[in-house]
Amino acid sequence: MSIGSVLDLLRPDFPDVTISKIRFLEAEGLIRPERTPSGYRRFSGADVERLRFVLTAQRDQYLPLKVIKEQLEAIDRGAATLGVREALARAHSVRTGETEPGSVAPDGEPATPGSERGAGQATAPRRLGVVPDEISPDDLRFDHEIRLTRKDLLDRAGIDDNFLSDLIRANLIGPGPGGYFDGDAVTLAKTARAMAEFGLEARHLRAFKLAADREAALVAQIAAPIAKSRDAGARARAEETVRELAALSLTLHTCLVKSSVRNSLGG
Repeated sequence: MSIGSVLDLLRPDFPDVTISKIRFLEAEGLIRPERTPSGYRRFSGADVERLRFVLTAQRDQYLPLKVIKEQLEAIDRGAATLGVREALARAHSVRTGETEPGSVAPDGEPATPGSERGAGQATAPRRLGVVPDEISPDDLRFDHEIRLTRKDLLDRAGIDDNFLSDLIRANLIGPGPGGYFDGDAVTLAKTARAMAEFGLEARHLRAFKLAADREAALVAQIAAPIAKSRDAGARARAEETVRELAALSLTLHTCLVKSSVRNSLGG
């Protein structure tokens, strides 16, 4: 699986997980996904289970990464304690939706399949987790393996056909070669849907598109001389420069928006 596919699998249970978080856990040695010759990460089912174990241990037990890593190493050696094996089983149950007999939900109520909170009890809004605090150049690599039909996009993004048509007319989303959409179209559609809940229509989001086009044009101007070089690997260096500059641009944009919002609220 690609890192984006892993993110899609984890977010229903861990809404705050990001690509940057997964990449950090890899750097810390808690997971070891394979790499393709072009440098893309490829995750196995076992990698996803380890990620669930780590994220569950952090969320439910507040364990430091050093301790979690030691537990994983014990599992790898076959020397895990009963408690660690039970924790791994609980992480697995998150994926399968199973609950152990007598288990207790986080709010103190017995965990039963399909149980819901009492009527009128407020629940925290779920965060999309679309944009990490720090954008990495890896986040801007294209995953050409994801090819979605229009129906696939509607299903994954949870939007209707009229809303998608509005996004296409506003030039916010468009199919690529062959008429297929990519994974970024899903993220964009989900984000637009969330913003629509605040009253922002597709036409209002055109301002974001225009700003993005201006930033992209500026980045392209800087990378163009590198791409025109006759040196071997010039195109690859130009593409990497584009990703690095775009990542810095997005991080800067996020910081500026945070600052402006804080100032507007008098914070």
